[in-house]
Amino acid sequence: MTRADADARAKDVLAWAAAACDPEIRSWVGALGALPGKVTAYQLGWSEELASRGHYGGKSVRAALALLSARAVGGEAAAAVPAAATVEMVHNLSLLYDDVLDGDTVRRHRAAAWQVFGPASATRAADALLMLSFETLSAPGGDARIAQEASAALLDTLIQLAVGEGLDVLFERRARVEVEECLEMISGKTASLFACACRLGALYGEANAADTERFAAFGHDLGMAFQLVDDLLGIWGNSDVTGKPVFADLRARKMSTPVVAALASDTTAAKELARRYARPPGPDPDGEGALLAELVEEAGGRRWAHRLAAEHAEAADEWLRELEERPGAASEALSDLRAVCDLIVTRSH
Repeated sequence: MTRADADARAKDVLAWAAAACDPEIRSWVGALGALPGKVTAYQLGWSEELASRGHYGGKSVRAALALLSARAVGGEAAAAVPAAATVEMVHNLSLLYDDVLDGDTVRRHRAAAWQVFGPASATRAADALLMLSFETLSAPGGDARIAQEASAALLDTLIQLAVGEGLDVLFERRARVEVEECLEMISGKTASLFACACRLGALYGEANAADTERFAAFGHDLGMAFQLVDDLLGIWGNSDVTGKPVFADLRARKMSTPVVAALASDTTAAKELARRYARPPGPDPDGEGALLAELVEEAGGRRWAHRLAAEHAEAADEWLRELEERPGAASEALSDLRAVCDLIVTRSH
């Protein structure tokens, strides 16, 4: 299969996942109050009248991981729809919180929800989605044992997300962040939800405990690769594609992984980067964002992040190879998982 064929297949899988869990999410969001429901609809791209540029920009990656994990262990994708809907809700509530905390004004090529509705309304909608995510897992008619185990896994993930977000905010007030601390942050803030998506999918596919752990480990490595690529795109991505202003993270003095690695290099470029990062963020009248990006690259931050992303992607692929060797492995679902992995690592947005 060519790269173009693999990418096309992965995009088809993501579209399939979105179509599978979208009705479930809509039915639950419909139970929210008027304002939280309106904010959530905007966040999900369902409110075209509110200055949206097209349909929901999310890629349904986490939903696809849940559904494919269920299929890969011999279960039915339909059984894992509550899990897929839940992880998409949690992903979007985390973005609502994140944009408020970071003051990011643009999300998916349009104004962030808090810009439209205000910070208080955005965070209340996130709170409502948080409660709703547990209800979704425990919907009547499901297996109570699986729902209980899934809810416990979700609670643990939410704790990790909160820790990761807290570290991210803390790092903004520090002149120096250790590489290990930064990796702990992205493990909590991003990789934990990828791991949860795969774990929940395997649970709803009725996998045994050992296979459930394998899928969670696969998801964690994939999530680490995803965030490292995301951090690279946050500096060197095309804003027309990513939907965020160019060099926004650098101008905001974000301690993303390439920046942290660059600062740790103790090179001349790292020292100049540290000196400039110590300045208060400004409007960037002299193109400082581009200069900061050059310093990060010169200090080796870009190369380091690329290498680590590749290592985590390879580790995720090794988990897939191990899972393929299981008796009764669902090869088509595992092939689709691999296509999604490849798309994540090579994506441009």
